[in-house]
Amino acid sequence: MKLSELLKEFQKNKIIFIQHGKRHDIYYSPITGKKFPVPRHAKEIASGTLKSIKKDAGLK
Repeated sequence: MKLSELLKEFQKNKIIFIQHGKRHDIYYSPITGKKFPVPRHAKEIASGTLKSIKKDAGLK
């Protein structure tokens, strides 16, 4: 999945951007109440990483 597609999914589910980092951005999910990192410069996100991000975000 492309990073841009993931960010659109975040907007639909009201997942909030918290801060920029050097390699990762930090997001907050009101669904799970967790903060989690998302790779900042990746065009394609690896499937294992994507699964972990979606789990932390409460999307799957």
